Amino acid sequence: MRALLYDSGARQMEGYGAHIAYKVRTTPGGGAEIDPEELAQHSIDCLDELHRQVQEAGFKIAAVTGSAFWHSFCGVDTEGKPTLPILHLLDTRSAAEVGRVPETHSATGCPAHSSYWPAKLLWLERKRPAEFAATRRFLSFPEYLFEKLFGEARVSTSMASASGLWNQADGNYDSATLEALPIRREQLADPASMDQPLRNLRGEYRKMWPAYAGCPWFPAIGDGAANHIGSGCLAPGQFSLMVGTTGAMRAFVSPAAILRGGLWCYRLDSNRALMGAALSNGGDVYAWLKQTLAMPRGIEARLDASEPGSHGLTFLPFLAGERSPYWRADLRGAITGLSLATEPFHILHAALESISLRFREIYCALSSAAGVPSEVIASGGALLNSPAWTQIMADSLGRPVVASTEREASCRGAALYALERIGAIPSLDSLSASPGATFSPHPQFEAAYARLLQEQRSLYSKLFETNS
Repeated sequence: MRALLYDSGARQMEGYGAHIAYKVRTTPGGGAEIDPEELAQHSIDCLDELHRQVQEAGFKIAAVTGSAFWHSFCGVDTEGKPTLPILHLLDTRSAAEVGRVPETHSATGCPAHSSYWPAKLLWLERKRPAEFAATRRFLSFPEYLFEKLFGEARVSTSMASASGLWNQADGNYDSATLEALPIRREQLADPASMDQPLRNLRGEYRKMWPAYAGCPWFPAIGDGAANHIGSGCLAPGQFSLMVGTTGAMRAFVSPAAILRGGLWCYRLDSNRALMGAALSNGGDVYAWLKQTLAMPRGIEARLDASEPGSHGLTFLPFLAGERSPYWRADLRGAITGLSLATEPFHILHAALESISLRFREIYCALSSAAGVPSEVIASGGALLNSPAWTQIMADSLGRPVVASTEREASCRGAALYALERIGAIPSLDSLSASPGATFSPHPQFEAAYARLLQEQRSLYSKLFETNS
C-alpha cells in the first residue's frame, strides 16, 4: 500500500510518501484473501503520513486518485460492515464454478475464469451461504475505502470493466451474466455515479486531513490501465509489458475492437479501451524460487553469461494456475529434465525463460489482434530489478524492449489520469515518460528460443490437454 505525491508534471516528489507492506492470506486449497478493514487502515495510515509531510512543506493538493488491483471484491452488510474478505484475483477456489458462468467473453471482455466475479459469486453462494446471504452489496476495495472516508461508495468504469459483469459496448452491467448469478442488480454500484469525484470527507477525516479536504477525490482506476499509461504507453502502436508479482501485456485499441483467442478487453475510462493478456505467474515465481532454493549471490552475472536452454530443463511456471491464453485455474507447475547435475541456478534460469516464453505467446496473439507494435515498453519491479531477465525477455520476444524509467508506473498513471480530469493537462500524451535502456535481442539465440517454446508447448500438451 502506497501513498505518493506527484507534481503538475506527473513527476514523483522525492522524499514524500508512505508505504506499508501487507500479505495476501493463502490456503492449500487455492484461497487468496485480504481483510478489507486491515487494508483500509493501511490506506488511512499511509494517507495520514503523507498528509503530515504535505502540511509541513506547505503544498496545495489539487486532486487525489488511486490505482487499485483489478478483479477482486468483498461484501458488506446493510451497515457497511464487511461480511466477506477481499477475494483476490489469484483465489482459484471457484474453478469448479467456471463451467456455470455464461459465455459472454465478447460482451464483457472477460473469459470465464476464477479470476473474475461471476465464478467467485457462485462459489460464495455454495460454500459460504450464511456470509453470502448477509451481504447486501458487493464492491471492490476502492469502493469500500471511499465509503469509509466519504460515507458513500464510488467506483470507476475502469474497475467495473474488469469484473466480468460489465458489458463493454453497452456501458452497463451485462444482463445475460447477471441472469445467471445469484445476485440482484441493486447490490452493485450505480453506473450513473461512476467516475464522478467526491469532495466532502466525513467529519473525522476532514479534521485529520485539512490539506485533502475540498479537493476532488477521483475513484481509483485499475492498476493495469494505470501501469500502461504511467510507463509511457500512450499511443495505440505501443505495447506495455509489465512483470510484477503477476504479469501482463497490453495495448490501447478501439472500443469496437474484436477480441481474439485468450485476450481480454477492459477500460481506462468510458472512452478508452485496453486489450491484452495476463499471467498469474510472474515475479512471484522468481521470488518463490530465490527463497525456496536459497539462491546464492551473483545470479545476474551468471544469467548474463548463460545461453538459452543450457540448463537442459523444460519448466511450466503455473504455480498459481494460469490466465492467458489457457484460462485454467487447475494448471500447476512442472519441471522435466532434472538430473544429478542440475543446480538451483539451472531451475531459476529455466523459470525465467519459461515466463518470458509465455509472454511470447501473448505477444503473438496481441499483435494479431491489435497490430505489430512500434514499441514494447517494460515496467514492473520484478523485471526492472533484473536487467538480465529483461534481456531474456527481449530474446524470447525476438524484438527490442525499452525499459521504463518510472519505478512506480501505476502510481504515475493514476497521477496522469487525475491531471487530465482536472484540466491541468489537455491529454495524457502531454507528459511523456522518459525512456530507459533498450534491450535488443541476440539474433544468434532465435533458433534456441523457438526450440524452447516448442518444448514448452509439447510438455503442456502431454500433461494438461488430455485432461482438459
